[in-house]
Amino acid sequence: MSGAGVVVIGDVMTDIIVRPEGPLRRGSDRRATISRHAGGSGANQAAWLASAGVDTVLVARVGEGDAAGLETHFRSIGVVPYLGRDRERPTGTLINIIDPDGERSFLTDRGANLGLCDADLPPNLYQEGAAVLVSGYSLFAEGPRRAVMRFMAQARAAGLLVAVDPSSAGFLEDVGPQVFLDWVSGADLVFANAEEAALLSGEAEPEAQAAALANVFATVIIKRGAEGAIAAVGGRLTSARPREALQVVDSTGAGDAFAAGYLACRLRGGEVDACLATGVALGGQAVMQVGGQPAIGVVPVHQFAGNQPFMRR
Repeated sequence: MSGAGVVVIGDVMTDIIVRPEGPLRRGSDRRATISRHAGGSGANQAAWLASAGVDTVLVARVGEGDAAGLETHFRSIGVVPYLGRDRERPTGTLINIIDPDGERSFLTDRGANLGLCDADLPPNLYQEGAAVLVSGYSLFAEGPRRAVMRFMAQARAAGLLVAVDPSSAGFLEDVGPQVFLDWVSGADLVFANAEEAALLSGEAEPEAQAAALANVFATVIIKRGAEGAIAAVGGRLTSARPREALQVVDSTGAGDAFAAGYLACRLRGGEVDACLATGVALGGQAVMQVGGQPAIGVVPVHQFAGNQPFMRR
């Protein structure tokens, strides 16, 4: 890989997915299906990018005892892993409780992700891609934030497209929207879901949210779940909706898949309409399976604008 794809900076987690048969009974039992999956917003984004045919590097930090197995996993799905090894913290763990309609709620132990540092981000790593995608989770703790912000500045100075996904409305609310916007100042593109867009913009309506955020980012993407997505680019609003109603099994990773599809299309020279449609299609694949990464046997979506070469911004 040499200047041809995406460097993803984010988190690696073990997702424990819980699908109760009904509402939780406080203080008592409820039958549930429980499964373990590879997860983490950054890891999910990298996996979906690779499934879309993009050369992808993932930078993250994991527990030392898990590093070899995780490196094997990522290489097996086409992702080049740069995994820092933490001797003190275990790999992060997330409890994901899925509602009957597919919506999910998280309980998060960041684990080794909290230790991401300059040593995990080789100085010239940004030369490995045409774009950098930063998961907001890597910005919500002081140590990782310092390292990631330095890397973002280097990548932007080198002419790479820098994209940011806030990743968590809860953590965003904890730190404050303006503080987060200050951290990512200079980024070219933001992927925000509806709740994150409302917090960051202070606006209630999607069009107003996009217009407000367009004062900060050259490209604004608002992910709206079953309603698709909208984009604000160069003063123009564009939208895309799913082609058909989907059977939502688990919405984990849908936003990550969307971001991967959009970036894959953009780096191949696709116009914003095609990129939105590709993101919506890949996000649609994600909600029809359990877990945040592409399931074995899932056929990647290729709705890109021809076979154009990757381009820097």
